[in-house]
Amino acid sequence: MIENLFPNVDWAKMWNATVETIYMTAISTLLTFIIGLALGVLLFLSGPGQLWSNKLINTISNAFVNIFRSIPFIILIILLIPFTKLLFGTVRGPDAALPALIIGAAPFYARMVLIALQEIDKGVIEAAKSMGAKTSTIIYKVLLPESMPALISGITVTSIALVGYTAMAGIIGAGGLGTLAYMDGFQRSREDVTMVSTILILIIVFIVQFFGDIAVRKLDKR
Repeated sequence: MIENLFPNVDWAKMWNATVETIYMTAISTLLTFIIGLALGVLLFLSGPGQLWSNKLINTISNAFVNIFRSIPFIILIILLIPFTKLLFGTVRGPDAALPALIIGAAPFYARMVLIALQEIDKGVIEAAKSMGAKTSTIIYKVLLPESMPALISGITVTSIALVGYTAMAGIIGAGGLGTLAYMDGFQRSREDVTMVSTILILIIVFIVQFFGDIAVRKLDKR
């Protein structure tokens, strides 16, 4: 029955493409979380009146985040082709898509981290400082725990954006459902392949959002 509805779909290729999309999303989300969190904390702590207040560092990190956050993803992929070739020797395949995915998403997430940290009650930070807490203690015992629901919510949104980025990367042969939808579906006028690829991308998005919402509810102590 399903073969009659989708006669052009090669289910083995569809499964492999789904695994590639999940792989690209998972790896890029993990590295985006680490890099974006570090950038966001640096932006916060180097800001005016903060623990590491430094105008030069804050200006440079702000400029980096703003520049890469503003570049459209498809253009970023093209700009990073030489760098990607240097790393992997090719611009095709799931691994080759990772640099563009991470560099495109980390600054976006860093800005969300900064917003989350700025919403923390300043009194909590001042209380920790008055008790002689070290900067590292304030980061790990105050800033991160207090902002964790917002951080998880932010990485959920970023992860969903990364699923969309993987689909766009498919246009240049990065692999995954995006490549399948474009190469096997659109270019060959196989609407059923494009439709199934799109449905699977939506399912991945719904799953990410579902588990992200559960994590936020468990961490939110309000």
